[in-house]
Amino acid sequence: MSQNKRSEFWRMLKFLLFSVSAGVIQMASFAFLTEFAGWSYWPCYLISLILSVLWNFTFNRKFTFQSATNVPKAMLKVLAYYAVFTPTTTVLGEFLVGTLGWNDYLVTALNMILNFVTEYLYQRFFVFGNSLNTAKKVAKK
Repeated sequence: MSQNKRSEFWRMLKFLLFSVSAGVIQMASFAFLTEFAGWSYWPCYLISLILSVLWNFTFNRKFTFQSATNVPKAMLKVLAYYAVFTPTTTVLGEFLVGTLGWNDYLVTALNMILNFVTEYLYQRFFVFGNSLNTAKKVAKK
């Protein structure tokens, strides 16, 4: 396996592990809000998604993509992704749960899988694509 393929494999593995930890945060906060607050699907989903996004962005920027890029600029790019993803999955999730009677945990899990795949591609190639591993170079100076 070439160095580039090996490096990309480890990057994907780190993203997976941080995404799993963010998924735990999302499901735990979703379950807490669903079971104890008694709210409808969309506020529980939205709050839990925001918590997981903050966690995931922070760790993936530093450890997975090792980017020294302008953090506010990178956050705005991620915000643009979630400006499309969040309303789409929130409205669709509310429709599936509230109208069609799907299980809210199943809908949340499906949204999380969709988010995992699309967010990795978006962050890897658009948000951090030109600044991969630049944090190491800055630290050496």
